[in-house]
Parts: sequence; structure tokens; C-alpha cells
Amino acid sequence: MNKNITNILKISILSLCLCVSFATFSQKLSYTVAIPEPQTHYCEVEMKLEGIKKAYIDFKMPVWTPGSYLVREFAKNVEAETAKDLAGKSLKVQKITKNTWRVFLEKTENVIFSYKVYAYEHSVRTSFIDDSHAFLNGGSIFMFPDGYVNLASTVTIQPIAKWQQISTSLEKIGNNKWTRTSPNFDILADSPIEIGNHNILEYNQNGIPHYVVMYGEGADYNATQLTTDLKKITEEATKVFGEHPCKDYTFFVHNVNQGGGGLEHLNSTSLIVERQRYDTQAGYASFIGLAAHEYFHLWNVKRLRPTPLGGFDYDNENYTRQLWVAEGFTDYYDNLIPRRAGFTTDYAFVNAVNDMINTHENTGGKVQPLTEASFDAWIKHYRRNENSSNTMVDYYSSGARIAAMFDLLILHNSNGSKNLDDVMRFMYQEYYKKLNRPFTEDEFKKAVETVAGEKLEDFFQKYIYGTETIDYNRFLNYAGLKMNIEKDEEATLGARLEETGGKIFVRSTKRGAAAYKYGLNVNDEILGIDGKRLSIGLFNQHIGKKDVGDKVSLLIARDGLIKTLEIVLGNNNSNSYSITVVDSPTEKQRLIFNRWVGNK
Repeated sequence: MNKNITNILKISILSLCLCVSFATFSQKLSYTVAIPEPQTHYCEVEMKLEGIKKAYIDFKMPVWTPGSYLVREFAKNVEAETAKDLAGKSLKVQKITKNTWRVFLEKTENVIFSYKVYAYEHSVRTSFIDDSHAFLNGGSIFMFPDGYVNLASTVTIQPIAKWQQISTSLEKIGNNKWTRTSPNFDILADSPIEIGNHNILEYNQNGIPHYVVMYGEGADYNATQLTTDLKKITEEATKVFGEHPCKDYTFFVHNVNQGGGGLEHLNSTSLIVERQRYDTQAGYASFIGLAAHEYFHLWNVKRLRPTPLGGFDYDNENYTRQLWVAEGFTDYYDNLIPRRAGFTTDYAFVNAVNDMINTHENTGGKVQPLTEASFDAWIKHYRRNENSSNTMVDYYSSGARIAAMFDLLILHNSNGSKNLDDVMRFMYQEYYKKLNRPFTEDEFKKAVETVAGEKLEDFFQKYIYGTETIDYNRFLNYAGLKMNIEKDEEATLGARLEETGGKIFVRSTKRGAAAYKYGLNVNDEILGIDGKRLSIGLFNQHIGKKDVGDKVSLLIARDGLIKTLEIVLGNNNSNSYSITVVDSPTEKQRLIFNRWVGNK
């Protein structure tokens, strides 16, 4: 090629790159969030977008928030959308989809788009504003300009005068605590903001400040004990992966009268805790377990991600078949980490695994594979009905059960030198640190096989992609334990009943049990049994005196009509699983058990 032509091409390419670079960085985005009347539960959002050389720009509100796999339609809370240019001239706004507003720019390159958001749903997934505080979940408050999710932004909060505190993982700009910056929309959507007069506790873990933001009056907690105990949990979780990925971390804790839950974020977590939980040993233990679960997500999900949970689609469901790993393995560690930290006993941990097995085997474990439960989270896990226990498994506890079996297998095959931590650490280093991408189903399987030193194709096909029952004794025996299985032979109706206002209603029926077979329906009111009108306690006593095969006559009301059902009692179509110690465990079994439950 001619040298002059080559030089011309180089100059042209350089000019093109400069143009692309200029186009990429010439846009500016800022948000202002005002909360002038918090008692109305509204915030007012103003977006200023500059440098857009287009005929129009679309602003989108996410339909879901990462970590909670349900389309929640945050756009339903949006109103009063207006747009203008920097000179104050009004611009046309047209809603074109359920979560998209199009602003016609005419001859301007700059737009101020304003809207109001109603925020009065107190959960870890949504935003809540009242006269005591504001909790802003980014995905339910902030829109983004379509095509510009990677655009950096600033956020300025304008609270009422009496609110003096703001807590968020978004970085400050200078010394102004009310103005923050975000490198892209993913970070903005994943960085909650707490505004009010909350209490802030703090502890330091290996040079990393950890903040505990406590909102809500009446919670009788010991601040010193709480931070000391949380530090033990966070230290044990960090040991699993060998490093901490944050420069700071925040626990947002909302202490309320009723409710609960948690949601992970990149550098923080949101927890809702009943304020009386600190008063009892069991309640406090449940708080510690919840904190351990969400903190473990700091690595597993927020950084170590299954496909396609990376580069989020905020308009649609983001399907994955691996929530049994993302949530299930985290569920396993939220029992294991408190054990390692000394909060629970050996057998409390074993009993937790036993409960996972009982839950799986006595619900929809024979109907729905774990991969399908993960994939269908969007339509089933968060939308349960009276038949859900017959048709679906919980990828949390069912996935945790798989984690326990893998842990025992690895411990056994390595003579106690390796465990499930080695799988998690390898995956984190390989896919998050080295390759910087999500992992596939096959890559996770290969990682477990590599650490276990054993091919697991049959295991995956039968127990993860299929619905066969695991040979639990094979794995438990590695630790000197055994599974006892007892068939439930007691006579039962096989229905969950509820007494409301002195009336007995059917709330669910067990697949294969008597109520299911003979047509007793959910919402039927039971008026009498064998000619007697009984309270729910006496009703259950009456059934308890019967044997399998006995017949009972139920008088019911269904849709305002009186009916009689003749039902032959059976068993509950379930088994009871209990883990016990084998007789005379070997030295290796004792070693595996101690390594499994985290004894030093």
C-alpha cells in the first residue's frame, strides 16, 4: 500500500477515534432529588442531560431491581412528567411504553426531565418515604437515558431541614455530603440512600470501615455487642474468598414492628428486622444469620455472577438457571459462617441441613428441578399460591442442600484438606478477578469436579437437572452421620386449616393426601365433621383419633352453597428425615465432621 495513503488512513482513524471519544464523554447527566413534604411519601426528581445530538431521547424506569427476581413495575409510581430545555422552554413528552418516556428535543441538545415518585412500600426492594426518614432504592427512583447506562452522573439530595444524616455507598463530591457521584447507572441503581436522623455504628475490619445504619425507634440492641458480632461474621465470610473487594461497606438496618428480609448490593445490604428480635437468643441469631447471608452476597452474586446476571436488562426479566448456586449456596453459608464464628453449635448446624432436606423432600421436589425453579423465579418464587408447595421447590433451601453434599464430598475426597470454600474461591478468582465475566452452568460444574476430584455428570443430571432423591447417606456417612427416614403413617386430612372469626377455612391441600384426592378445595369453609361443629383444636383432635382408612363426613360451605364430602383418611404423603450419628465413627469420619462444621 502507498505510504501516503497509509498515513492518511492513520490520520482518519485517529480523527474518528477522537470523535468517538468526544461523543462518549461530551454528555453530562445529573439528578436532583427533593423531598419537600415527606409526609406525602413523594420525592421530586429532576434529571439534567446535556450534549444529546438527537431528535429525541427516551427516559426509562427499571421494571425490576437486581437481587430480587420479579418484575415490580416501578413505573406505576411515577407521575407529573415534564421536560424543558435549559432556557425553560417546554419540550414535548410522550409515553411510548409502560416504563419509557420520550422527550422530543427539537433544536436543543440539553434537557431537564422532571417527575415525581410515590414511595410508600416498606421493603428491601422498594423505596419508602415518611416524616421520619427516606429510604431510596435507586432502581425504583432513578430513570436512565436509553443508550446511556454507562454514563456517569451526579446526585444531589435536597432533604427537609430537620434531616441531618445521609448514608450511601455513593462517593461524595468534595465536602458536600448531599452531593454524590456514580460511574454508571448500574452503580446508581445498586446503591441505596438512607436520609434522616438515623444512628450510625462503625467498626473496622482489616482497614475497611464498616457502617451499621440503624433506623427505627424501640429496638433494644447493644451497640457494642452488635458491631463485635457483625465483625466476627464479616471476618469469617472474608476468609472464604481470601480478600475483601470493598473500600467500605454499609449495613442498612430498618427496625420495624413486623416484617423481615434482606437485599444485597455491591457495597452494602438492606435489612428489615423486627425490633423485638434483639430481645431473645433465637431472634438475635436470626438477625446474625440474615446479616451473614446478605454479606456473603458481596462476593457470590454481586461479583461472582452466573450468566446472564451481569450487564443488566432493566426492561425485562433476566433469566438464569443458577439461582440454586447464587442464592442456595449463600443460604448454606448463612448457616455455616455463624457456626464458624461460634454463634451456634455443631448440631444446630447439622439440624439446619436436616431442615433443608425435609423442606425439599416434602414439597415439590419430585416435580420441579432446581434449574427450572431458578429459571421460573420470576413467575413462581415471588408469586406463590395455595398450590405452590405441591409444584415448586425453593432454590434457597434446596440449593443449600446441594452445597452441603458437595462440601462433604470434597472433604472426603481430599481427606479434609479441601472444602466448598475452595470452589467458591477458585470461581471468584477465575471469573470475577481474571476473566471479569459471569460463569456458565458448565463452568460451575467443572469447578466443583476439579476441586472434588470426581466427575459429577450423573449427580447433576439426576439431582439438579432432574428430580430424583439424593442418596443422602452416601454423603452424610463421610462425616459419620446417617439419615433416618420414617414414613408418616398417621391418619390426616392433608389440609392446612385456618380459623378466622370462629370459622374454619381450608388454605391449602397436600398433593396425594385425602383432602386432595376427595375434592376438598382451598377457601372451603368447614361447617362440621361427622355431625359435629367443632373449633379447629377439637377438629384436629377428632381427626387424631382416627386411623388410616377411616371415613369422615365433612359439611362444607363453598361459594355460598352447602355440600357434604365423604373423605377416606390417609397419611400425609410425606416422610420425616432425621440425621443422627453412626455407631462408632472412624477417625476419618470424625475428622471430616469437625472440618465440615468448622471446628478448629
